[in-house]
Amino acid sequence: MKVAILGSAGQIGAYLKEYLKEKGYEVVGVDIVDGPQNDLRVTPNTYVEDIIKKADFVFFLSFDVGGSRYLKKYQHTFEFINNNTRMMANTFALLEKYNKRFIFASSQMSNMSYSPYGVMKRVGEMHTTALNGLTVKFWNVYGIEKDMEKAHVITDFIRKGFEEKEFEMMTDGTEERQFLYAEDCCEALETIMENYTDFKPEDPLHITSFHSNTIREIANIIQGCFGLIGIHDVNIKSGLAKDSVQLDKRNSPDTYILDWWIPKTTIDNGIRQVFNEMKKDYENI
Repeated sequence: MKVAILGSAGQIGAYLKEYLKEKGYEVVGVDIVDGPQNDLRVTPNTYVEDIIKKADFVFFLSFDVGGSRYLKKYQHTFEFINNNTRMMANTFALLEKYNKRFIFASSQMSNMSYSPYGVMKRVGEMHTTALNGLTVKFWNVYGIEKDMEKAHVITDFIRKGFEEKEFEMMTDGTEERQFLYAEDCCEALETIMENYTDFKPEDPLHITSFHSNTIREIANIIQGCFGLIGIHDVNIKSGLAKDSVQLDKRNSPDTYILDWWIPKTTIDNGIRQVFNEMKKDYENI
């Protein structure tokens, strides 16, 4: 099976590309970091069109997005909204043109009408339903990230712990999130792809760990990872603000997907794996 991954250098896409290759799929990646011919904002784009045309299945993961710090700074800007609007318009048009089976990556924030990011993900969901594709809602997937400007909380804390010996929470750390290790996410996506015809466009496919942790708990786990390698002077600094990105909105994931897939990695083990991988970048510094 030939699989196209749009957004193959992003946090989830990079993991998924390697995961599917190891499983024996023929994988073609599309990502702007690999050159301007991969720019989904540009139309016509014969390079991307040819990849989608020849693919048996498409993962639409591309989006201008990052962690809470990135969203707080950029999601209300024209550039952010325009980038994502153009990517969706062009990509959905090609998926319709070639009648492709596809999965659109949405977010548990898609019901948050005060968030431009959430609203655009909701628009993507409506396009997907109209084309009989499948939508998955991700809940705080974490793993190694290449673009630290867009880093999510776990990789952001680890990097700052190594570089600054301190990481500061944006808030008081009491807000709760559900975190899912990227490799578990890949397994869920493969399961949905392989059982595609068993699902309907309206099915609530929530991809999460189904276990909540506060940001303070996440910070404590990461601080403990530093302690295990003999670094005991990494401090956690609490912020004063309340959560301005999700407004501490407490969504509840639908458990429908658990009939097909169950996450395996605990938050402690997942963070430890990410920490140990990131540690390699600092061992000779």
